[in-house]
Amino acid sequence: MRPNTQQQSPDQSRASLYNEVTERIVIELELGIVPWVQPWETSGVALGLPRSAATRRNYSGINILILWNAVITRGFASQEWLTFRQALSLGGHVRKGERGTVICYADSFVPRGERERSREQGDAPSAVPFLKRFTVFNIDQCEGLPAYIAPPPRILSEVQLSPDAEALIAATGANIVAGNGDAFYNRAEDVIRLPTREAHVSTADFYCTAFHELGHWTAHPSRLARDLQNRFGSEAYAREELIAELTSAFLCAQFGIVPQVRHTDYLGHWLKILKSDARAIFHAASQASKATDFILAFRHPEPPPA
Repeated sequence: MRPNTQQQSPDQSRASLYNEVTERIVIELELGIVPWVQPWETSGVALGLPRSAATRRNYSGINILILWNAVITRGFASQEWLTFRQALSLGGHVRKGERGTVICYADSFVPRGERERSREQGDAPSAVPFLKRFTVFNIDQCEGLPAYIAPPPRILSEVQLSPDAEALIAATGANIVAGNGDAFYNRAEDVIRLPTREAHVSTADFYCTAFHELGHWTAHPSRLARDLQNRFGSEAYAREELIAELTSAFLCAQFGIVPQVRHTDYLGHWLKILKSDARAIFHAASQASKATDFILAFRHPEPPPA
């Protein structure tokens, strides 16, 4: 029998990648492992957002979870990544025999025929989404790279204050009211309510909680305008909780704070959603990256017009 050499269509390739990533995350959740709350302290792995060692830009969306998984499972000491050609451009190279990690780039384009149809009919053209795979290597898999590529890792202790995190929370201008009771974001009042700092089990726990609620805060119509008018316990509510969970994890990693699961009671909901929709985790991670970038932008506000 002749081997099947037929290549996958773009639609098949996208579906395959969605399924591969989602199936791995489902397996981990069923084992009690939360992919965005890795065992950082016991793994000896550097905590932080994965980024390109060449461009110094953080990866976003589902690629964060893919690269975090690779770092943990393969024991890499760095969150810095390169393509094969980028390693060469920096004067180094990927060691022979090393196996890379496949990540993805999502975008869309408007075919020529669609542009012509749009001009003829006078309506807006429809874009075609695509998902492109490419391979990156951790700098631990490379040789000959400049010394500045790998900064020393830093993890915040359970009691240590983070001046950068404190400054960011203040810079957002979010209306945060501290007091007794549960942590939640009130959309109607546009207010975040948090227990007092003393009520949290640690400083890290406070930051994780504050970042989670700031994730919900970004959904306000004046910000990223996600729909928060969903019944507690509904699937839509659980999807928004997943976005906030990921936002908290991404922000915590940015500041060297060990992420935590804020709502373990939603693990069952998330498993149900992921099993029924292979794209759900991609969407949630994408929305969480947008929320993270929105919040981090307050660190560098645009200068006033001259």
